Amino acid sequence: MDRSAEFRRWKAQCLSKADLSRKGSVDEDVVELVQLLNGREQYFTTSSCAGRIILLDGGINGFEVQKQNCCWLLVTHKPCVKDDVMPALRKATGDAILKFEPLILHVQCRQLQDAQILHSVAIDSGFRNSGITVGKRGKTMLAIRSTHGLEVPLSHKGKLMVTEEYIDFLLQIANQKMEENKKRIERFYNCLQHALEKETITNSYPKEKIKDKNNSSYTRKKKRNPEAAHGKCVTEENDEDCENDDDPGITVTIFPEDY
Repeated sequence: MDRSAEFRRWKAQCLSKADLSRKGSVDEDVVELVQLLNGREQYFTTSSCAGRIILLDGGINGFEVQKQNCCWLLVTHKPCVKDDVMPALRKATGDAILKFEPLILHVQCRQLQDAQILHSVAIDSGFRNSGITVGKRGKTMLAIRSTHGLEVPLSHKGKLMVTEEYIDFLLQIANQKMEENKKRIERFYNCLQHALEKETITNSYPKEKIKDKNNSSYTRKKKRNPEAAHGKCVTEENDEDCENDDDPGITVTIFPEDY
């Protein structure tokens, strides 16, 4: 089976499966983004979370909280206030931790070139912890991630270690991060639309004309907008936001044989 046919088979299998997440559906803030990606033949999403504030009770060992081995006291994808957190926090019997987790989106790509386009858009949109992994079977995955998370311990062995005033302060920070995360998602969606439209136009344009470097109109266009050649989304509203002075590069990891 050729790679393209195998990718189509993987995509059909993945999109036909039931949503096994805790919520059981795609988060509202990324529905349009997920639909945009799944609507393109070269991409499909395997998991997503738009960003959330969570309160975890990690037992009495603390510090190394693993979500699969702890109690979820509170989960919200919206801004929250102290009155939302305190009732849940009183149920903690171990080491409670307040966390904000920004967008995480996993996308399988048809080939490395497709992943590189998406990676560039993600970096330019503020998701600077994004990276590409390539498996031996040919699976090319892109994880879209950011670094503006938050993780703060609140209690130890069920005893509250901070004041309610400090919890209120932490929630203000978490809510600000939630708002910034939402802006980055919107920026990513808009830049992705721009990049995909540009790719469609490029692919449909006669190759011999693209190769003709003596074409004066082509040369002038490159000089006017050199950023476009690198897949950046440049508009009046987000040219500053999409600026990328230091390229973090592409992470390529080889999975084990059984991946």
